[in-house]
Amino acid sequence: MNNKQTKIRNLQELKEEIARLKELKNEQEAYLKSQFTLLNNKIEAPIRFFNSLKNNIPGVNVVQQLFAKSNNPDSDWLTKTLRIGVPFIMNRLFLKNTGVLKKALMLLLSERAVGQINQDKISGLISKVTNFIRPKKKKKKGSLIEGEAPLKDEVNEYGIPSYSESY
Repeated sequence: MNNKQTKIRNLQELKEEIARLKELKNEQEAYLKSQFTLLNNKIEAPIRFFNSLKNNIPGVNVVQQLFAKSNNPDSDWLTKTLRIGVPFIMNRLFLKNTGVLKKALMLLLSERAVGQINQDKISGLISKVTNFIRPKKKKKKGSLIEGEAPLKDEVNEYGIPSYSESY
């Protein structure tokens, strides 16, 4: 850097000084920009660490996951509730004495499996089970003869059935 003032005597020296100052300005801007980026990275490092830690621990974003919109178009309230409830139940009942690695693996697999379940699939399964369990209506043997249509009530022109009582 040249800190002393230079006397400009002609147009050529003026153009050279303008070019030198523009280059100096660009160098200083680039330096300040890189220092600003480094400062931002240092300030944001703890936040990035906390977010990465939070994203890798299952069950931390319980409320956020429950009410967040999902990428899966089949996801509904039942799926979201099961995604939260199944890991909790598995930890409490089945995975009490297992290690952290086994718990994490089982919770990951259960979350993937629960992601495939939705309200429509559950209601379809329930309707199939109820159709299987319900007794089927038995047909009367004498009511239908092969090839004949079922008997209709004879109705006169007033809309009163022939078998109704009249006084």
